[in-house]
Formats: sequence, C-alpha cells, structure tokens
Amino acid sequence: MSNGGNSGSDKTQAAILAVRLLVGAVFFLEGIKKFLFPEQWGAGRFAGIGIPAPHVMGPFVGTVETICGLLVMLGFRTSLAAAPLLVVICTAIATTKIPILLKSGFWRMEDAARTDYSMLMGLIFLLFAGSGSLSLDARTANRKTP
Repeated sequence: MSNGGNSGSDKTQAAILAVRLLVGAVFFLEGIKKFLFPEQWGAGRFAGIGIPAPHVMGPFVGTVETICGLLVMLGFRTSLAAAPLLVVICTAIATTKIPILLKSGFWRMEDAARTDYSMLMGLIFLLFAGSGSLSLDARTANRKTP
C-alpha cells in the first residue's frame, strides 16, 4: 500500500509546520491588535479585567505576542518562544476564562475558551516538538554542520 510518496517523517514535519503557522499567526495577530486597538484589546481591556499597570502591561504583552508569534511562525527558537507565550495564555485563562466559569458555568466558559485552550495545547506541543525540519532553526543547524 502506497502512502503517496510521503514518509511518516515528512508528514510529521508538515504537521509541526501547520501547528507552528497556526499558533504563531494567532499570537502575532493578537499582539498587533493590542497596538492597533489599545482600548478594545490592549491597555483598555487589561484595565477592565484588573491587570495591574495596564498601560505598561498592554504594550508589553502585545510585544511578547508579536515577537514570539513571529518567531514561532518562522521556526526560529520555537521552544524558547513558546515559553513566554505559555505564560501569556495561562494568564489569559486565569483572568478571563476562570471568572466566566465561576459566574456563568462550564458551558459558557467552554465556548469562550476554545481558542485559548487550542493555543495552550499547541504551545505545549511545540515546546516538546520544537521547530521541525521545515524551519529557520533547521536551516541554520544545517549550515553549521560540515
């Protein structure tokens, strides 16, 4: 039985790339939104949910999401870039989704948390899987190898 010329390794690398692009793009765009629409997605939102120093934390989180999201998409230091994004997503869950759970119940929280949960699982996957062979990390490693 033929697998269409793709080895399991090729499929695995393509899957890592797909997860990297998805997770990286979501964080990259979320970071940019914090600068383009600060009252709705950045400092204003942070103030509304009780984040301390929202005018500092909004741009800080936006910068982390933008830079680390781009690094994840490019596959450059993916595991390292995933670590601060894990802090961001866990903070988002704790400050926005847990209150929904406590106030409105599981199903309302589940509806609101789908993206957060997906990003959390994607980041954990990338933390362990790394950048994969279709990445800048792989290209720079290949150049260093004689």
